[in-house]
Amino acid sequence: MDTARLRELVTADGPFASVYFEDTHDTEDAGKQLELKWRDLREQLSEQGAGEATLAALETAVFDSEPPVGVSGRALIAAGDRVLLDQRLGDAPARALARVSTMPNLVPLVEYGELPPPHVVVVADSVGADITAVDELGRVVDARTVEGTEHHVHKPRGGAWAHRTIQNHAEELVKQNIELAADHVGTVGRRIGASLVVAAGAPEARKALIEALPETVREHATEVSGGGRHQGSGEDTLNAEIDDLLTEATRRRRQDAADRFSAALSKPTGLAVQGIEAVTTALREHNVETLLVGDPGDAEVFAGSGDPAQLAAQAETLTTLGVDRPGRVRADEALPVAAASVDADIVHVGERVDLTEGFGAILRHD
Repeated sequence: MDTARLRELVTADGPFASVYFEDTHDTEDAGKQLELKWRDLREQLSEQGAGEATLAALETAVFDSEPPVGVSGRALIAAGDRVLLDQRLGDAPARALARVSTMPNLVPLVEYGELPPPHVVVVADSVGADITAVDELGRVVDARTVEGTEHHVHKPRGGAWAHRTIQNHAEELVKQNIELAADHVGTVGRRIGASLVVAAGAPEARKALIEALPETVREHATEVSGGGRHQGSGEDTLNAEIDDLLTEATRRRRQDAADRFSAALSKPTGLAVQGIEAVTTALREHNVETLLVGDPGDAEVFAGSGDPAQLAAQAETLTTLGVDRPGRVRADEALPVAAASVDADIVHVGERVDLTEGFGAILRHD
C-alpha cells in the first residue's frame, strides 16, 4: 500500500476510533442490517472510551454515503469530530472490527483495502477513444474522449482506382485517429506512473492503439474483449474483465514483495530484516522501503512522544537515545504508522511468508 494518502493520519492527534465492517447492499433489508451493525460497533467504541463527537462523525459517515454496488467493505477512522479516512474495501473483513487507541489501526486497511495500481482504461474504435486514468490513490484524474475525424473513415467496396484512393484515405484517417488517442494515453500513463493499460473496444482499433503507444507505456498494456464506445455496449463484461486484471495486479504486487523479501533475507548482505527488534531499528533509521505485515498478534513495542518512527523492542534502547519515559504501545498500530511517517510502503503478506513476530522489512540501503 502506498502510504502517501495516510499522511493526515500520521500527523493528527488521537485518540483514534477505527472501524472495519462489511456493508454489502444487495438485499431488501440491507439498510436494517447496517443499522444493527452500526449499533453494535457504536457500543463497542463507546465502551472503549470514544467521545460523542467522534461517534457522531462516524455515524454521519456511515449513513450519509451512497450504497455500494456488489460485495463491499468499509473502513472509517476518526479523531475528535472528524473522519480522517473513509474508504471502500475491495474485500470485506470476515467480522466487524472496532478499536479506540492512541494510534489508528491500519493493519486491516492494509489487508483489505489495498488500492489497485495506477492504470488507464482505453475504449477505442476507428474514430477515437474514451480514456480514463486512475492514480495510485484510486482517484480518476483524467477522463476524456479523444477523437479525430470520421469523414470517409469507412472503407468503400470495389476495386476501381477512385475507390482504392478513398480506401487508402480512410485507412490513413483511422491511423491518425488511433495515433491521436495513443499519444494522450502515453502522456497520461507516464504522468501517473501507470503499471497497467487496458485496451478495449473494436479489435483492430485496440490492437493498433497498443502498437502506437510509447514503448515504456506499451509494456504495461493488455487487451480485453469486452466493451464498446456506445453506451451499454459490453459494459458489464468490460468492468468484470478490468476488475479481474486489477485484482490480479494487486495479488501480484503482494507476491512480488514477499519474493523480494525472501530473496534478500537469504543473502548474507541482503537488504531485508525481520522481527520486531530489527524492524524497529530500521524504522528509527528511516531505512525501510517496504514494511511487510503478517500476524503480529498483541505484541507491544516502546515509543517516544515525538517522531512516530522512534520505536524500539526494549525501553532501554530509547532511554539511551534520550527519550524520557518511553510508552508501551501496540506493535500492529505503531509500526504501520511509523512506516507511513518515513514514506515506506506497507504490504500485508498473509501466509506468503512466515514472518518472525509478524513483521519484516525490505531496506533502502545497507
